[in-house]
Amino acid sequence: MVDPDFPCSLVISIPLPTHRLASSALRALQVDAELSPLVRRSFSLISLSENDAQYANGFAHAHLSNGDASAGASNDHTSPEEMTVLRTEYKATTNRMLRVSVNGFFESMSVVLGVMQELDVDVLAEQRRSAQNHVENV
Repeated sequence: MVDPDFPCSLVISIPLPTHRLASSALRALQVDAELSPLVRRSFSLISLSENDAQYANGFAHAHLSNGDASAGASNDHTSPEEMTVLRTEYKATTNRMLRVSVNGFFESMSVVLGVMQELDVDVLAEQRRSAQNHVENV
């Protein structure tokens, strides 16, 4: 159901390599409260299959609406390790407030991903495997 006080909405789905990285990103981002009372934000983790089901047309991992309810419920049959997509839902009073908040989100997400890329063991191991596979295929 659409909240008439917050008619502008955006859902951003960001797939990450593992559940641990997705969970770390969620925890890192949710500690900062939304600055404006004109914007509401919520985070959740979903599986790739849930994300694909919600956006079967494959048009991008973001869905923008003005008054269109498009939230999906989590599937009870999904194991926690399959939850690798960080789903962020924004609701705002105006498109301008939505844009300002989402810009801030992407700046924060960029920092989180940069730290993961530089410091996380799983990411470094995956980069080594990818580079090794590339060299073997050449």
